[in-house]
Amino acid sequence: MQGPEDGRSARKRKAIMEAATELFLCKGYPGTSMDEIAATAAVSKQTVYKQFADKETLFGAIIANASVKVGPFVEVVDALRDTENLDRDLAALARHYIATVIQPRGLQLRRLLIAEAGRFPEVAADYYERAPERTIAALAACFEHLAARGLLTLDDPLLAARHFAWLILAVPMDHAMFYARDDIRPLAELERLADEGARVFLAAYARR
Repeated sequence: MQGPEDGRSARKRKAIMEAATELFLCKGYPGTSMDEIAATAAVSKQTVYKQFADKETLFGAIIANASVKVGPFVEVVDALRDTENLDRDLAALARHYIATVIQPRGLQLRRLLIAEAGRFPEVAADYYERAPERTIAALAACFEHLAARGLLTLDDPLLAARHFAWLILAVPMDHAMFYARDDIRPLAELERLADEGARVFLAAYARR
C-alpha cells in the first residue's frame, strides 16, 4: 500500500518528467539544464537528482515511459485473431493504428529520439524494440493465426506485418517527420489512408 510520502514522491517524479519532456521538445536535449527542469517542475534541484541520477537517466525514463503506451494497442491486435469479418475488422484496426501513432506528442518524441539517437544509441534501440518492433511482432503473430484459420495466405508473417504497418503509416509518418508544426492531417484523411492500406493489404494477402 502506498503511503503519503510515496504519493508525494510519485507526483514529484511525474512533474519532473512532464517538465523535462516539455523542455526537451522545446529546447532540445543539449539546450536543457537540470536547473530549468527543476524550476519548471516547481521542485528543488536536489529533488530532481533524488529522482534521477542525471539528465541522461531522466531522458531514458521519458522514452521508456513513452514505449509503455504500445501495450493497449497490442491488445487490440490480439483481439483481431477471433474476427468473423476480416475486411471490416482489419480496417477498424488500421484506423486505430493510425490514430494511435499519428499524434502530436508521440511524433514530437519520435523526432527528439531520432535527433538524439547518436548520443543515446541504447535508449533508441530499446525504444525500437519495445514500441515499433513489439507492434510488428504482435501483428505477425496475429496474421499467422489468421492464416492458420484460412483467412490469409502468407509465407512470411513478419514481412506481412511490416507491409501492413507501412501501408498504413508511411504517408502520414513521412510527412510528420519533416513538418515540425505538427499540422496533423484531418481525421477523415487519416481514416481514408487507413482504409486504403487495409484494402491493399487484403488484396495481396487475403484468401479468396
